[in-house]
Amino acid sequence: MGKVTGFLEIDRRDRKYAPAADRIRAYKEFVIPLSEEATRDQAARCMNCGIPYCHNGCPVNNQIPDWNDLVYQGDWEEAARNLHSTNNFPEFTGRVCPAPCEASCTLNLNDQPVTIKTIECAIVDRAFAEGWVNAEPAPRLTGKRVAIVGSGPAGLAAAQQLARAGHEVHVFEKNSKPGGLLRYGIPDFKMEKHLIDRRVKQMEAEGVVFHCGVHIGKDKAIADLTAAYDAVVLAGGAEKPRYAKAHSR
Repeated sequence: MGKVTGFLEIDRRDRKYAPAADRIRAYKEFVIPLSEEATRDQAARCMNCGIPYCHNGCPVNNQIPDWNDLVYQGDWEEAARNLHSTNNFPEFTGRVCPAPCEASCTLNLNDQPVTIKTIECAIVDRAFAEGWVNAEPAPRLTGKRVAIVGSGPAGLAAAQQLARAGHEVHVFEKNSKPGGLLRYGIPDFKMEKHLIDRRVKQMEAEGVVFHCGVHIGKDKAIADLTAAYDAVVLAGGAEKPRYAKAHSR
């Protein structure tokens, strides 16, 4: 725990938005990051709870108190390593995740929660800026081939983990570029698409092969995949909304 009394002394401070007059001139992101000093102060608000409820709130079980403390101590590189140990793409979640971790933060009981999402985004953005994020190809190959249908966040994460385990991974995407709803469902002002391209480039360096413009079930039969690959991951998503039924008394 970086500063025992941090949550008592420091108020919550989050990222600001660029002026509306500037936002309407482009489609790019308009969130203004906190300074390094401000981010460090926000990390100091983390209480390092005996039972970190933020872990329960986080779908990927990020080790939030750990990297909060590392940011407070100024060890950003280790914070980035820790963050990536549970989250393949923190630059995505640091921008578009609804942050259930903050709702679960103990401080949220009678104060304002720690700005976990903002700190997460600051860590990964700095990691890329400093060159700490590099391809991690598997040291040994298993000889197994895996096909992944769909290149949304689930398909990308599965592809990266399987490739790093040494499997030959092929991702099939019906659209012209990978990303799924990350690319075709989230507007640029929420998350710019060069972030996806950057990760795809890293994954290609790790051995992942992307086949775009291939609609499995139409352009290519699923039987062809099961015959050619040792395993098939279906990560296509629903793509169909589930409407709530009208309530009747």
